[in-house]
Amino acid sequence: MRDRIIILVSISLLATITWGQQPAAPQQTMPGMDMSGHDMSNMKGMSMGGDNNKDSEGDAGAHAMHSMEGHMDMGPHMKMTALRPAKPGDAERAKQIAEAARKASEKYLDYRVALADGFRIFHPEVPQKMYHFTNYEYAFEAARAFNPEHPTSLLYEKHGEDYKLIGVMYTAPKRLNEDQLDERIPLSIAQWHEHVNFCAAPAGRKNEYLIPHPQFGLRGSISTEEACTTAGGTFHPIIFNWMVHLYPFEKDQASIWSVDRQHGDAD
Repeated sequence: MRDRIIILVSISLLATITWGQQPAAPQQTMPGMDMSGHDMSNMKGMSMGGDNNKDSEGDAGAHAMHSMEGHMDMGPHMKMTALRPAKPGDAERAKQIAEAARKASEKYLDYRVALADGFRIFHPEVPQKMYHFTNYEYAFEAARAFNPEHPTSLLYEKHGEDYKLIGVMYTAPKRLNEDQLDERIPLSIAQWHEHVNFCAAPAGRKNEYLIPHPQFGLRGSISTEEACTTAGGTFHPIIFNWMVHLYPFEKDQASIWSVDRQHGDAD
């Protein structure tokens, strides 16, 4: 179970790489080894977010390395939780979470401290709009319970050789429903997202992920199982886990929980 959670989080974080960057090897080694000591460079046969479906060439990860420009472009391939009417206590609870995130992350304004504390830069060799420094122990913990003091990832922008901390990312198992997500962070304040309706390209056609107006993948025109089967692909209703960004150093609630910024950061 522990190894599986790490694999799923690793696939999820592959979705952070922005569209149009120079390709990296799709089976590239993660920064270091996973916490059980297994080399994660070979992603063949990974489970697609726990669907019990095997993706023979790690399509989700390899494709996501090149296909994500921003959530706004994904249309039927992205699902957001609905904003709910505010309940008594929601604003105060969200404020407490943001404050806990700020206190937990401000020690990592110097990214070297994050590295010393066990956070790992995900694909530092690939130019990205935003870099995830991920703590796999916290990712494993998030699969069981929510701890605002333990974000799965710290979010950094790179400036020359330095990194500027801008926020954090929390994850949650995709099995959770919106009521359960609301228990973690009020859905009147925050919107979680997940990636859906993924049609994996048939063998020998994986280069089609990168062509203009593709059929397959998270930018593809195919968004139903019937159309995917007809095209010879493999359909996955949901891939990756629930994710949400939080920008605790901003000054107001709208900026701290900005959905538009979350789209633009393209995790």
